[in-house]
Amino acid sequence: MRKILHADCDCFYAAVEMRDQPALREVPLAVGGSAERRGVVATCNYPARAFGVRSAMPTATARRLCPELVVLPPDFERYRAVSQQIQALFLELTPLIEPLSLDEAYLDVSEVARFHGSATWMAQWLKEQTLARTGITLSVGVAPSKFLAKIASDWDKPDGLTVIAPEDVDGFLRPLPVSKLHGVGPATTAKLEALGIHRCEDLRQRSLTTLLERFGKFGRHLYQLARGIDEREVNISRERKSVSVETTFDRDLPDLAACRQALPPLIDKLRKRLARHDDPPSDKRFVKVKFDDFSQTTMESAGYADDSRGFQHLLEQAWQRGARPVRLLGVGVRLVPEDAQRQLTLFDES
Repeated sequence: MRKILHADCDCFYAAVEMRDQPALREVPLAVGGSAERRGVVATCNYPARAFGVRSAMPTATARRLCPELVVLPPDFERYRAVSQQIQALFLELTPLIEPLSLDEAYLDVSEVARFHGSATWMAQWLKEQTLARTGITLSVGVAPSKFLAKIASDWDKPDGLTVIAPEDVDGFLRPLPVSKLHGVGPATTAKLEALGIHRCEDLRQRSLTTLLERFGKFGRHLYQLARGIDEREVNISRERKSVSVETTFDRDLPDLAACRQALPPLIDKLRKRLARHDDPPSDKRFVKVKFDDFSQTTMESAGYADDSRGFQHLLEQAWQRGARPVRLLGVGVRLVPEDAQRQLTLFDES
């Protein structure tokens, strides 16, 4: 039986700011872009959440909900330094670590002999050491699978520790809302609830054939998770699949012509960012457009020899899908997967 930990720092960016400026601990605090520059909230502390402020919310909306909100610009260099301390602490426990972001990771502790092999004691040690060494609180979920460990880490935030023992999985899952399942977003939740499926117990009453008919391949995923089946291993070599840059504009770009003018600086910034990466870019390029009504679309294509012309063509296609003012533009390229790189190397040598 596997023992998986999901470790997640509580409101990480805001936690670093509160650690370094204790006066901010009791006030509503958000880290993100300014309202004047059409910024969004990257994260916020729990006093801010009490007002309804949430991550990814436009900062202007957050300020309307909480006029006393303190908004700080992000300091990623400082956050990365703290993240490296925490990652080093994880490595003291196990080399089997799958980082998901600066503040979140899976750990496979199945073979760890310390703490008499108790994953619960390991989680307690991680929490204590993270707080002692970095001043940051950590919520940890302990379970026999990745998706259950992630649910558990979010169960009792902040500063939580939730353990789902193998013998408790069935009792935990039956009343669990389907919205908690890995990969189930608002649209799928609404579709499930329209079918009378609100909890995993309801989901278990539907046959695999029915779920495949209703949800395609995703139906098998739903069928398995409702029964606690998740065989995904902790992946210690996550590949970066793409490199991209994007900009939210202070004022909406009114038409396609304005979007065309805004594209070259983004392409230049993307080229500079690509120059810092070892993984080679593929010929797959994409353009992301977010319109003033917050709807968004992405166009992707391959085979363009010239970046500028290729991106311009994709932009025109993407803009036509909404044909309205634009608040955000992004450009990017897919990276050549590691397996494909190895195949190319073998081909070149032959």
